[in-house]
Amino acid sequence: MIQLIYGSKGSGKTKRLIEMVNAEAKAADGNVVFMDDNKRYMYDVDREVRFVDVTEYNVDTEDKLYGFLCGMLAQNFDISAIYMDAFLHMIGKTPDELTEFFTELDILADKNNLKIVLNVSADIANIPELLKQYVI
Repeated sequence: MIQLIYGSKGSGKTKRLIEMVNAEAKAADGNVVFMDDNKRYMYDVDREVRFVDVTEYNVDTEDKLYGFLCGMLAQNFDISAIYMDAFLHMIGKTPDELTEFFTELDILADKNNLKIVLNVSADIANIPELLKQYVI
């Protein structure tokens, strides 16, 4: 399952994402991962959550991100949820350029019984039609 926290910069998306990941860490049966493009929120995330700074692994395109996610899942079958902050900044794309990526990501999430929550900093008025189904 994919979920998007969608909104403009400064609208409280990251705070909401951190609250969600910390609640998930307390309730999840599996492992929970938080991914970001730096370490600024490392101490805000519960210590039970695996924190990943994607810049340490040269993840800067959607293809690299997809491969990185597949690698994490192949290595650890117990991952039940992945939360990503600064998603668009990580890969340097706009929502309009990512419809194929979201289709593949949805298949990956369903196949692995995985919850993926992405923080998308963009104007909700311009959301691509395909992405509307994922907004929470």
